[in-house]
Amino acid sequence: MAYETITVRNVTPAIGGEVSGLDLTRPLPDAQVAELKAAMADRLVLFFRDQPIAHEDHIRLANYFGGVHIAPSTAPWQVPGHPEVTIIHADENSTFVAGEDWHSDMSCDEAPPMGSILYLHTMPPVGGDTVFSNMYAAYDALSDRMKAYLSGLTAVHDAVVGFGGITPEGMKLPRHSHPVIRTHPVTGKKCIFVNRGFTTHIEGVPAIESRAILTYLYEHVQHPMFQCRFRWQPHSIAFWDNRCAQHSAIWDYFPQVRSGYRVQILGEKPE
Repeated sequence: MAYETITVRNVTPAIGGEVSGLDLTRPLPDAQVAELKAAMADRLVLFFRDQPIAHEDHIRLANYFGGVHIAPSTAPWQVPGHPEVTIIHADENSTFVAGEDWHSDMSCDEAPPMGSILYLHTMPPVGGDTVFSNMYAAYDALSDRMKAYLSGLTAVHDAVVGFGGITPEGMKLPRHSHPVIRTHPVTGKKCIFVNRGFTTHIEGVPAIESRAILTYLYEHVQHPMFQCRFRWQPHSIAFWDNRCAQHSAIWDYFPQVRSGYRVQILGEKPE
């Protein structure tokens, strides 16, 4: 795809584009916003280097794509004065990190976020990569018989899964049902929409059948042919479409520090 105001370098054939030629610390002209939207639809996840953004810049970028999604389960980690911004931090005191399992952010919400924008200002010398996988490609690679079987099925997504099966005191965590195969509202393409990080079971089938099908799909979406891997540097940004991409954060850097902020973008109820 050709662009006039930005440059996009494909990371792999399947997914990912590294964007240059713009400054996210300043308001973007309409032409660049339009090209970013086109690049997102084409590459599913966009990467930016050397962008030392402030919280206001972070929120402004999200607003270009439809407003900010504030998930109830992020309340303990919201930046004071900026509830739109979630702290993402790991260090020598961390006993777990969010996002180690393959997942789509907050798929447990009634209207999961359209996308997530993660900005990291501090990185370990080595490690801390994030891997992304293309759910269009994962769906297309299914057999016709499997596509027919999954069509019309729904699955339950529960935030308690992300908390190790325990609901923190005083917190009400979301739990909602979504199609196993959803249609992207912009591209019209079908993609797999179940993930190990939030999905508990497929509705309307025996439990043993649900477990078997979900286990198969969880393994299937991790195929290397669907993936790209992002090697972070300080002041890098990853911006991904939650509707058609899954990701996994690799915690291979303990006890080093990996720190930054995330803003999520309003989405729609999956169909």
